Amino acid sequence: MGGSTLYKRKTPLIVFLVPAFIFLILFLYYPFVQNIINSFSDITGLGTAAKGLNDPWYANYVTLFTDPKLHTALKNTLILTLATIIFQVGIALILALLVDSIRVGAQVFRTLYFFPIVISATALGLMFNLIFLYKGGMVNQLLLSLGAITENINWKDEAHFMFTMLMPVMWQYVGFYFVILVTGLNNISPDLYEAASLDGASGLKTVRYITLPMLRNVLCTCLVLAITGALKVFDLPWVMFGAGMPLDQGWLTGTYMYDQTFNRGNVDYGSTIAMLIVVLGVVLSNVANRVFRPRDDV
Repeated sequence: MGGSTLYKRKTPLIVFLVPAFIFLILFLYYPFVQNIINSFSDITGLGTAAKGLNDPWYANYVTLFTDPKLHTALKNTLILTLATIIFQVGIALILALLVDSIRVGAQVFRTLYFFPIVISATALGLMFNLIFLYKGGMVNQLLLSLGAITENINWKDEAHFMFTMLMPVMWQYVGFYFVILVTGLNNISPDLYEAASLDGASGLKTVRYITLPMLRNVLCTCLVLAITGALKVFDLPWVMFGAGMPLDQGWLTGTYMYDQTFNRGNVDYGSTIAMLIVVLGVVLSNVANRVFRPRDDV
């Protein structure tokens, strides 16, 4: 009765919806539209007005196809995206299944796995810089003590930088997807597992024929979040690798956009890279949704 009365009165709905809509217009839709305009404009400094449209107006988009640093950034970002799908979501799924199967101490594991999310990315970047330090770093000291290496490894050179970049990003966000997947597991009815047990289904068969199909929608959500998150990741790689080190091989789309906009003052080109990130996010998310299409019957 109370609910029907609430929906008949439109004033409370307007009071809550209008401020949120205004907020979205000011801080999401207007900046997005302005960014599109900036990508076609001639802006040579941060905070300066546009001198007009580029000549030709699509010049920045032509540069996208000829910029070797952007090509490197795209390659690294796609590698990061693939690693995110396989390792972040994959490890999070395994951890969620393991934690869901125990009854004592499950809450402790949930807290421990989620903890890296609440730590500042800048602090994590500084910590991993010390871990992978060339001399005195924890990794090199451990490998030397085990006899696995005979001299220190430069973990930020061209042969090792990708591993060094991916490791902290993978470590930080596993807990994020872990929490989402654990929540999805908690929503699966125990009756299904009891019926499977009565039919003689083993643990692996239960996971394959009950848990994974019931988690399909949740996994699809995690994949979309993983793809969009990988495309715009910035903080950890920037703290650890700065301006594309080593030798401009460590660029990501997010870090390269930041460098062009804030360090070099190419605001218009930075806006163009931002549009590329948006397009890639929309396209790859739609592909993931089609491949792992959510089902209404689960």
